[in-house]
Amino acid sequence: MIKPYNIAFIGGGVNSAIGEVHKAASQMDGRFKLVAGVFSTHESVNRETAEAWGVDPARTYGNYKELLAAEKGKLDAVVVLAPTDYHEEIVVAALRAGFPVICEKSLATSVAEGKSIADTVAETKGFFCTTYNYTGYPMVRELKQWIEDGKLGKIQQVQVEMPQEGFLRLGNNGAPPKPQAWRLKDTVIPKISLDLGSHLHNMVYFLTGERPTRIIADEATYGLFPQIVDNVGALVRYTNDVRAQIWFSKTALGNRNGLRIRVYGSEGSAEWFQLEPETLKVCDLQGRVTLSDRTGDVKIANLPRYNRFKAGHPAGFIEAFANYYRDIADCLEQYLATGSFTSKYVCGIKTSLEGLAMMEAAATSAKSQKWENI
Repeated sequence: MIKPYNIAFIGGGVNSAIGEVHKAASQMDGRFKLVAGVFSTHESVNRETAEAWGVDPARTYGNYKELLAAEKGKLDAVVVLAPTDYHEEIVVAALRAGFPVICEKSLATSVAEGKSIADTVAETKGFFCTTYNYTGYPMVRELKQWIEDGKLGKIQQVQVEMPQEGFLRLGNNGAPPKPQAWRLKDTVIPKISLDLGSHLHNMVYFLTGERPTRIIADEATYGLFPQIVDNVGALVRYTNDVRAQIWFSKTALGNRNGLRIRVYGSEGSAEWFQLEPETLKVCDLQGRVTLSDRTGDVKIANLPRYNRFKAGHPAGFIEAFANYYRDIADCLEQYLATGSFTSKYVCGIKTSLEGLAMMEAAATSAKSQKWENI
């Protein structure tokens, strides 16, 4: 039996949007064990979370500085789940204290902050990765393999969208939504671009291996919070003459989380939709459309690690996240043995920083109404 890596959460209390998901996903395959944390700046939420998750009160701290001081030599990694505005401060401190760091996306709120983290990773030779869980879906990884095997020919175009409705849809009682306060303040990069746009950048790179070079973008505000951007569309040019169309929104009524990817090549196309995650739709040069799932002629999606239960019993968001955490565990194992790691699945500092550069260029383009270099 593989001994799990001991981790602590910084942020991610029971009142957060993502904490429970990280807790479940990190421990699903037995590769990590949550043993310490500072889950909230609110003392009552901090205590409540520790109790709910079985964390020793003696290892539940009032702030991240106390945790880093007390847990030195006791943890294998810290997981940073605090709001993005605090990532630079916490990640830099953790790396300098010698902790491997697993960080919720996005990396930071600006390229300047991202570079500060990247410089610290280089200076400390520390372990750092960012969580982009949508790439953990088995059929997304199957699509990546199809592209690598050349089944779609030369990749020409990618269309990727992530429409949501959370800043416009009313509750059952007609009450307006109440997002967390930190989500309602845009800085250099709009929060929607950090939250959703970073996923789409990561997805295009994950599938194609191409890097963005230029972007022209449009930003709009349609929802109930006029101080922030809530809808972004962009055209992006990538290396090897690949073009991408990107749209993400929090005011697209009727879409809970409509992440959809279409990849077009010289010999075929493929489409994946998050609300139908077990299916990959493929079209060939003759116009034949086929549907693939975890059975049949697939290379990746039928591997034992992706089949906690047999096909026909859909795996979803948390399982995809667990797949990603399993990859992180493999990377951490490499790092602890050799001082470095490589992975075709886990997002490291370079790609995380590039995502910020793309989103910052998008924000600049929306203001200049011109193409901007990334």
